Amino acid sequence: MKRIREIVIRELHLWGKRPIYLLGSVGVMLASAIFFLTFMSEGVPEDIPIGVVDRDQSSTSRNFIRQLDATQLGKVISFDNVSEARQEMEAGRISAYVIIPDNFDADVQAFRCPKMGIYVNTMNPVIGGALAYKDILTMVSLTNGAVQREVLRAKGISEREIMARIQPFAIDAHYIGNAPASYAYYLNNMILTGILAMSILLVVSYALASELKYGTSKELLELSGDSIGLAVFAKLIPYTLLFTVLGTTIQLVIFGPLHYPLRGSIWAMLLATFLLVIAYEAIAVFIVSMVPTLRLSVCISALYSVLGFSFAGFTLPISSLPAALRGLSWIYPLRFYYRIFVQVALFGTGFSGWWIFVVALLAFQFLPLLGLKRLYGAYKYQNYPRN
Repeated sequence: MKRIREIVIRELHLWGKRPIYLLGSVGVMLASAIFFLTFMSEGVPEDIPIGVVDRDQSSTSRNFIRQLDATQLGKVISFDNVSEARQEMEAGRISAYVIIPDNFDADVQAFRCPKMGIYVNTMNPVIGGALAYKDILTMVSLTNGAVQREVLRAKGISEREIMARIQPFAIDAHYIGNAPASYAYYLNNMILTGILAMSILLVVSYALASELKYGTSKELLELSGDSIGLAVFAKLIPYTLLFTVLGTTIQLVIFGPLHYPLRGSIWAMLLATFLLVIAYEAIAVFIVSMVPTLRLSVCISALYSVLGFSFAGFTLPISSLPAALRGLSWIYPLRFYYRIFVQVALFGTGFSGWWIFVVALLAFQFLPLLGLKRLYGAYKYQNYPRN
């Protein structure tokens, strides 16, 4: 215990000398939380800029523009020609633009099926472009239904028959665990947790590899009694406490004052957060053991952690990935955290529904054992590059 205490105190002194530790953990999480929690404070983005080039200038086209502008998602910006609209979209100031063709109203009245051009920027930002496209298609469908209704009314068909033709069946949708269909509910928790995982991996990798870069690894081994296991364990104690507190704070804010849906126990989510922290710390130890060089270990950690967002399954279902890539999701702790989040927060299942994912997160603790001997050699003899 005396050796552990000395190593922990030594590590806290390093935090005071190198601000990168606190900036890469507390600073990053604070900035990310402020950005994402305020960006989606209303649940979904609002007033997404959508350009319109009205070549028809008819009552039908103006009505379409008014209806599009009245939606929650869209905010219409009119342009005189396509070139202006294209330039604004390339500059990122609008997410999409619509071209209403000449003779739009006349073609609609004559059932000639006019073609409306829709151009969407789905590269940056992806969410804005996708939502703008959805909003435009919704208004096109509603406009089409309104035109059909007026034509059928003119033919003397009853309202009941008209609605049966326009909408043959009605969809009764129920959003399980997310009744208001808020993007924030399923995105913010995972995005912030993913950023937390990235911070853990980068900061811990830097902390372990910097012992080699600055030639202080022998000092660490001396404090631990020449035990690499004790040295790593004691060195990670402050980081485990720090990141667990950060993760716990995120959970308490999200499920507390912000009232994100939580059908299960908050203690289950806090347990999942702690397991995620120690799992990513174990991966950091493994990476530095295999590549005991500061520059390479941090680069590998960054690449690995970024890919975790794709393989977690909250942006794209794992079942939709190519068969060759599905197995890669098993090497990312964020994937198992996401499964616990779904079972606990959305479905409210008990421990029997997610215990297997707890075991999976604990299995990552065996990773450091594969490289501790190699890490001991690097710390003891410092025979690796320090750049």
